[in-house]
Amino acid sequence: MRIGETMHKADWPAVISRATGIALLLAGVLLAARLCTATPQGNSVIGIAAAPEANSIPSIFDPRSTPADSIRHLSFFVLSVTGLIFLVVFGLLSYAVVKFRSRAADAEREPAQVYGSTQIELAWTIIPILIVIVLFLATARVIHAIQDAPKPPEAMEVTAIGHQFWWEFRYPTLDVVTANELHVPVSDLSHPTPTFLKLLSADTDHSFWIPQLAGKTDLIPNRVNEMWLDPHQTGLFLGQCAQYCGTQHAKMLLRVYVDSPADFKRWTRAQQQRANDDAKEAAGRRVFERTACLNCHAINGTNGNGRFGPDLTHLMSRSTIASGAAENNSQNLRLWIQNPDSIKPGSLMPAMKLSDADLDALVRYLETLQ
Repeated sequence: MRIGETMHKADWPAVISRATGIALLLAGVLLAARLCTATPQGNSVIGIAAAPEANSIPSIFDPRSTPADSIRHLSFFVLSVTGLIFLVVFGLLSYAVVKFRSRAADAEREPAQVYGSTQIELAWTIIPILIVIVLFLATARVIHAIQDAPKPPEAMEVTAIGHQFWWEFRYPTLDVVTANELHVPVSDLSHPTPTFLKLLSADTDHSFWIPQLAGKTDLIPNRVNEMWLDPHQTGLFLGQCAQYCGTQHAKMLLRVYVDSPADFKRWTRAQQQRANDDAKEAAGRRVFERTACLNCHAINGTNGNGRFGPDLTHLMSRSTIASGAAENNSQNLRLWIQNPDSIKPGSLMPAMKLSDADLDALVRYLETLQ
């Protein structure tokens, strides 16, 4: 009898502990749901250059293109199904905890022994199988619609190459090469002009992800992957390398500028021009051509044709340097050349250790590359 009373007294702490755990679980679920549907308003992220015209934490629940919209609908469907499963399981668990809780009168007897129920076993086998089949078919339908979408004749083609730790973009039909900032034309619903990307890797695994425009697709060495996007409105959309690729994976930012047709044509014409050859900055050009800069970088019209680093022909047309790690201005350029680790520790950009005179000349020359 004393043993039964002791067990009964010890039940309340156990019940409180379980109730606390359930409350914390519910709070976590509600917090996760709130974060998923939140629209961030901040414009800067620690260590990342500010993007005042875009959300710094883009959400898959705010799609601006067809692939992203399909993924959002699929996400809502999956969340609805799994949420319903959670409610049913949680309800049955709560019912069992309350209905079959320990009582003082039951301290000296065992509960009824049930050795099997064919109906229950069939239910918990068939229902999960049906749920998995439904989720599989819904996912396969969306994957098929995105992966096997036909390429219209008006589609823009871009080759995206992932490097440690920056992005290279090549427009084969336009003879344009740029880095880190992808420009694409807006796609009018009445006259679609999607952008198809061929994804390559120059070194290790990367992953191309712009949450508001498309799902993530891996870039794998010695393999060609493809994806497409058709942005429905102009603006700046941020993305990120979503596959750990080394020390500076977190600062391998993607910036996608969706331009109007007229703005995209102006940008293309500007990128097709030769590098500005300002005679007043000939000293800075000589520094570029006589140091290790030309081993990694290319500038149209010079003897620099390196591919290991970004093409610098139109460097100052970009808003950021170091793949979005810093704003593109003379102060950051000087710091990036002289001591890259101060901006992006572990990057593969070597510290040039130039004299002050050569560094000033080089920075002034780079600032002419519009």
